[in-house]
Amino acid sequence: MTETAAIPVLDLAPQHDALWPELAAAFERVGRSGVFIGGPEVAAFESEVAAFLGTAHAVGLNSGTDALVIALRALGVGAGDEVVTSPFSFFATAEAISHVGATPVFADVDEASYMIDPAAVEAAMTERTRAVLPVHLYGGVAQLTRLAAIADRWGVPLVEDCAQSFGAVYAGDCAGCHGQACDAHRAGFVGRQTGTVGALGAFSFFPSKNLGAFGDAGLLATDDEALAQEARKLRAHGGLRKYHNETVGYNSRLDALQAALLRVKLPHVADANAGRRAAAVRYDALLDGLDGLVRPEITAGHVFHQYTVRIPGGRRDAVHDALAAAGIQTMVYYPVPIHRLPVYAAAGFPAMPVAERLAGEVLSLPIGPHIPAADQARVADALRRALV
Repeated sequence: MTETAAIPVLDLAPQHDALWPELAAAFERVGRSGVFIGGPEVAAFESEVAAFLGTAHAVGLNSGTDALVIALRALGVGAGDEVVTSPFSFFATAEAISHVGATPVFADVDEASYMIDPAAVEAAMTERTRAVLPVHLYGGVAQLTRLAAIADRWGVPLVEDCAQSFGAVYAGDCAGCHGQACDAHRAGFVGRQTGTVGALGAFSFFPSKNLGAFGDAGLLATDDEALAQEARKLRAHGGLRKYHNETVGYNSRLDALQAALLRVKLPHVADANAGRRAAAVRYDALLDGLDGLVRPEITAGHVFHQYTVRIPGGRRDAVHDALAAAGIQTMVYYPVPIHRLPVYAAAGFPAMPVAERLAGEVLSLPIGPHIPAADQARVADALRRALV
């Protein structure tokens, strides 16, 4: 009897196997160059990724977390300031705010998209607010037109957390305006990549991301030359020239090897994202009509870093366990909203009812640009059995 192979939540091997000759050549090129920090590979990657995103500047960094920290530092956010953000994200989103000495102020999320609710953001703004930091969760796109309008009214910058949305495109908050009738089109936001609407966009290239490195790596994107220069200064111990430190910065330089490997993968990211969307569409059809499960919206521009369903009624953990027993790996992103984590227990943050409910319901299924349709069918079949 043949044992059924396990289905991982993400399998990087097919993508890497297809690109292996180019990846190996990049590794050898950097290894033989002797230039491992900065240099031409980093400069070339920054130029190529800026062109991909359609932004004037791209600043390579050590990680997506550093990208958030340096974005806030570049904007002058610090002690006594507040930054409005989502409670339903990875901890790094709020951690970056705390790292610069500011206070995270959480605004609840929208139940359909899982992303920050602009109405809740408006209610959370105060005279101490110095930035609005939405998260483009699971590869989707937050409601940028409304969020940018709120930030503009309060005279503060919008900083986009794009850790999960590389290649996602903003399609607008409208529902079929046919071109020019909505605020998103009038603002010129429609068709733009995430990370290019706000003052700064922070990206992660953690290996599992839509554009993933072979270790930690990150990036800031901006059209503002002064912010780009400040970010370059902060990433290199606070100086643009060696032994000429102007401020206290960080050691957050992008490795040349990671830059070279990302350069190989960048031209293929659009196809990889298309593969993820195709997988999401297959899941949508396979799971149609399944009682006890809420499918995610397949919205324009979404690149499906995760395909995340909801399982209400307190059944999520049992379904997770049943799938695991069937050899199917799933993940819970995120089981505890940020405002309820132990690190913020003493802060006394108010309840975020939607985020708290979602934390008990969400389950991310296996997905990737090369996931076999047969594996997806097996996932759907196991879900049906678990939900009976």
